[in-house]
Order: sequence, then C-alpha cells, then structure tokens
Amino acid sequence: MSGTANSKLPQSTASLFTKSTQPEAYSESDIPIYTTVASYREWRQKAFMENRSVGFVPTMGALHEGHLDLVRKSLVENDLTVLSIFVNPAQFSPHEDLETYPRTLEHDLKLLAQQQHLVVSNTPNTHSTSTITGQPTHIRRPSAVFLPSVSEMYPHGISQDASLQRGTFVEVKGYADEQMEGKSRPGFFRGVATVVTKLFNVIQPTNAYFGQKDIQQALLLRRMVTDLLLSHPSAQNLHIVPTARDPLDNLALSSRNAYLSPSGRKVAPTLYNALKAAEHCWFLERKSKKECVDAAREVIHRVRNAEMGTLDGGGMEVEIKLDYIEMNDAEDFEVLEDEVTLQSRGEDASTVILSGAMWVNGTRLIDNLLLGDLGHRK
Repeated sequence: MSGTANSKLPQSTASLFTKSTQPEAYSESDIPIYTTVASYREWRQKAFMENRSVGFVPTMGALHEGHLDLVRKSLVENDLTVLSIFVNPAQFSPHEDLETYPRTLEHDLKLLAQQQHLVVSNTPNTHSTSTITGQPTHIRRPSAVFLPSVSEMYPHGISQDASLQRGTFVEVKGYADEQMEGKSRPGFFRGVATVVTKLFNVIQPTNAYFGQKDIQQALLLRRMVTDLLLSHPSAQNLHIVPTARDPLDNLALSSRNAYLSPSGRKVAPTLYNALKAAEHCWFLERKSKKECVDAAREVIHRVRNAEMGTLDGGGMEVEIKLDYIEMNDAEDFEVLEDEVTLQSRGEDASTVILSGAMWVNGTRLIDNLLLGDLGHRK
C-alpha cells in the first residue's frame, strides 16, 4: 500500500486534490481511492458544500454483477457514487473464511471503471465539469472508493473471537440471533451492524444500496437506521435491490461462488429450485407453511440422494447438506407457525421471507424469495 499521491490519475482529476487529500496509488485506476477516514471526509465535505447527492454501495470486494447492479442504480439516482471495499473481521467467527475470502482489488477497480450513466437533459448546453470528480456532469461514473485498513476501521484492534472483543459494538436486539442467518451464524449481525454504522458515519450517504440476497441483513440495517435516528441515510433511503442471478440457471450471484468446483457449480442452483417449489406451493397450491417448506426440502433431498447419496457432476462427487429452509415475517423475523397459509394470514399481512441456506462441498450458499411486496401491505 502506497502512501504517495496517485501519479496515475488523469491530470484533470489529480489536480482537484490538495496534497493532503490526494488518493492513494492503486494500479491503473482512474477512480480516486481513499484509505483514511480523514481524507475521505475532506472529499465528502466538498459534496456537502455543492449540495451533491451521494449514493453508497458497501462491499467486501470480489465484485460481481450483483454489486455492479447496485452501482448502476446509484449512478442513475445520485450525483456521486461511492463504493467501499472492506473485509470486516467482526462478522467472521474464528472458524469461518476470513483469511481465504476472495480479494480481487485489481479486477474490482477495472470493473468499476467500466460503469457509467449518461444523464439526458432537455436543456441544451447545460453540461459542465464537476469540481469534485473532474468529469462532465452529464456522464456519471463511480466517484470514489473507500478502501480502509482494519486498523483504520478498528483503531483499538479487533478479534474474531467475540468474547475477546473490547470497545463499542452495535446490536439490533431481538431480531437477529435467533432467526434465519442469525441462528446459523451467531454474532454475525453484531459485526455487520457495527461496521455498517461506522461506514455510514464516514461516508454520510444520501442513499445506500443493498442486495436482496442478504435480505435479513438489509432489513435489520433499516431498523438500525431508524432506531439510531440516522439521517445519512434515512431508513427510506436504504434501498433493497432485487437479487442478481445467473441468466441461465438463476443461481444467486455471490463472491463465495468462486469457491465452487465445476461439479459443485452444477448443483448450486438446487437451493433456488427448492425455494421456487415452496413458492409454488404457497401461492398456487395454497398449502400450509409446513407443507411448503417440506416441498422445498424434498427438492434438495432428491438431488442429494441421487446416485447413492451424491450427485456426479462430471466425474467428481458433490456433497450437499441443507442448513435450513424457513418462512419468516418480514417485519419481526418471527417464524411462521406450521399451519399458517396464505389465506389465513389475510390480505393485510406483512410480506413473508422464504429463505434457505445450503452447503455444497463446504461452500455455504444462501438465497431467498419474497412472498409479497416488501415494504407494503398486500
């Protein structure tokens, strides 16, 4: 990591930064990169002074089309777009994949540099150059990347072992650790809530964008923003964007898909197919929650039990293990009672989250479908 000014930035961009605020040098990226809170805040102050809206996409890197969907939505809806890349130790338990989590910074920056949105104006000759980005205002590109170190985000250190952690942490009590992902990954949402609070404090976004694939996380963060009276973003400006999927088999895009072997990749869409079976059971067959969850489990069991307990994916055995399939209320995450049906919940009931997690040869995959219109009563 270099502490010098980025001499590879285009002249029109590099000249906008004083010596104290110039971004760090990384690869051939034309996007300003900030590695400290102080340097980013100087940049953000300019946006405040010019009354520019700032969209924010928080990531752990290893970008894929799902992340880029969020970036593109932000480019459409905001004057400026910031993306963060930070692999957060606090959301990994000691036995999880912190050290092996994919880190592809060079590739991530290249993908970001390719994203842009053309702003169409009905008024001729109104285009100008932004004093913040150095780019024409009618062409929006990612404006900055926040790339902090662990010591920058956790100045007093951080342990993956929650029992050894000291300092200030954020918890959303009563909605996280006993349901869905929280039940399978104790302490995960404490780490997520803590780091996202820190990122919101630094980035001060007008709008923030999260993918539906991590639906429990996104809804918990909306609640956190409301409870903590945050203004940047407000709860209504924390946007949940539909899950990006492989166009051929509908596998939810995830950075952890990189762990899958070719044979594992072939069976990975089984989780989505299972959820679709439960969705069909719920809406079209009008059966109970238990019957619909059982229908989803049966899809996974059928694949798992194929060819004497394994599925041959091109000469290599694939092991599939179901973690959970569940249906939860989207407002309080409470598990639906087994006998509940679509009819018994009534037209005014809140949305149901149909979610699941499955292991494929040691790689944990998650997915979900929303049974209803999120954020609105049916």
